[in-house]
Amino acid sequence: MIDTVAAPETTFPVQLKMLLEQEARYQPKLCGLRIIESAQDNGLRMTAALRDFQVKELLSLTRFFGFSAESFSLAVNLLDRFLAQMKVQPKHLSCVGLCCFYIAVKVSEDEKNIPLANDLIRISQHRFTVSDMMRMEKIVLEKLHWKAKATTSLHFLRLYYSHVIEQMPAERKKMLNIERLEAQLKACYCCFSFSKVKPSLLALAVLALEIQEQSLHELTEEFQSLKQYSNIKEGDLICVREMVAKCLAEYSSTKCTKPDNHKLRWIVSGRTARQLKHSYYRIAHLPTIPEAAC
Repeated sequence: MIDTVAAPETTFPVQLKMLLEQEARYQPKLCGLRIIESAQDNGLRMTAALRDFQVKELLSLTRFFGFSAESFSLAVNLLDRFLAQMKVQPKHLSCVGLCCFYIAVKVSEDEKNIPLANDLIRISQHRFTVSDMMRMEKIVLEKLHWKAKATTSLHFLRLYYSHVIEQMPAERKKMLNIERLEAQLKACYCCFSFSKVKPSLLALAVLALEIQEQSLHELTEEFQSLKQYSNIKEGDLICVREMVAKCLAEYSSTKCTKPDNHKLRWIVSGRTARQLKHSYYRIAHLPTIPEAAC
């Protein structure tokens, strides 16, 4: 049976307690992540760089199909958990990654918007077959004990945001933008280092950096309460906040190789195009992280 995350309760303390109790169940094994981190790029072993490249591919697909942040966040979680548990050869990474993406889409998206596996393979430009993908999907689910849903940083970020925004004066609420925060979190997902950070800490660090940069001093006391509720140490928060700042600075630089969904549009044949839904072609330019409102 596929595992699910329980529906949130109504009050903030109860919702946060529930997420905190669940987050450890869905974190990648630290020992497995350390093996990946220390691996040499010899073409035979999984490396952090290969993982990051695959995550960027999943972000490209997310944008191409117009899927939700939930789908992308869950896909990254599934991928990291599987890579930390299994010794995946680089040649199999694309199949593993696409399977994690497909599982996440089937969990998070409306059934009418889920593409056929064959179309997904073709659009992502991979050479394995639907049968290969179905076999790999079964392996992934079995190794993850059918826990196809997960508590991710996105859940914490949205909960933290919804709580602090209520404490802000109406004229200041536009200073804190959830779309911008989620875009920053997506950029962090593309960096392997954050796979080792627990979801609540990463989400709070993203929020802390934004509060600092927007000089939202009225949230200082409320943010301290969030930190205490989440049982997060000040030193850990400062460290991860600096990691987030560095990641976002690199993401914004011209040297950063960002996910590119433009290449996907050219590989769809006329026959496939007639079979695909119109929504598949809503391809926007690669968005930058939104600027905060003035």
